[in-house]
Amino acid sequence: MADLLTYALLAAVLLFFFFMYLMLRRTFQGFKEGFQQSKKK
Repeated sequence: MADLLTYALLAAVLLFFFFMYLMLRRTFQGFKEGFQQSKKK
């Protein structure tokens, strides 16, 4: 039972970091695109 709980906790932490990485990457990509568009104008 403890093994199952450990694996579930580890999977939850990995998923959390994965989604945080995706969200930060999307945010920085949008910031970069907005910055480039403002330079063109």
